[in-house]
Amino acid sequence: MINRKLIQQAQQMQVRLNKVQEEIAQMRTEATAGGGAVKAVVIGGAKLASLTIAKEAVDPNDVGMLQDLIIAATNEAMEKAQKDAAARMASVTGGMNIPGLM
Repeated sequence: MINRKLIQQAQQMQVRLNKVQEEIAQMRTEATAGGGAVKAVVIGGAKLASLTIAKEAVDPNDVGMLQDLIIAATNEAMEKAQKDAAARMASVTGGMNIPGLM
């Protein structure tokens, strides 16, 4: 009896995990750098969906600064997405560290 109940609970958790993983894959996260001069949007924490650069951020004499802003905005968006994904997964797993989920 206990085993059957445990199996049912595991199956329910698997359904919830699948749903959360689908949500995470579609999740859009954005971040900015340079006071909003550069905005990066990522999908699922791993794919850059869009990058917006304000005209005033484009200085032909300082391309390095623009590159740094792009990297900063993209990395921040990805970090936010990963933290949000981890929090969503933890809400299903109860904080258990299940190998292979993230």
